[in-house]
Amino acid sequence: QVQLVESGGGLVQAGGSLTLSCTLSGSIFIINAMGWYRQAPGKQRDLVATITSDTRTNYAASVKGRFTISRDNAKNTVYLQMNSLKSEDTAVYFCNAEGLTRGLVSVNYWGQGTQVTVSS
Repeated sequence: QVQLVESGGGLVQAGGSLTLSCTLSGSIFIINAMGWYRQAPGKQRDLVATITSDTRTNYAASVKGRFTISRDNAKNTVYLQMNSLKSEDTAVYFCNAEGLTRGLVSVNYWGQGTQVTVSS
């Protein structure tokens, strides 16, 4: 049973910082990429940042230069350092992991989400 457990959300003032963490428990044969997505009320879930197993990163244009994604492969943990937070960053942030089973079947897992609220 694979689970993604997120932590680190909360309330912060505009201009402040937060760090989100997400740890994968259980086993995936190959983890290709882990990442963060966010969903604001009434909006669709959007990509924030992803990182591959060889540390290639991809960021949404709206967070580039402010957010940094990193990964500890030994701990199956991905982090999202968020700086210079803006009110428009307010959303539920979801951790994601995609990979392959031993039978080379593609799998995709989501965390339960953690709320980030930025007050202006």
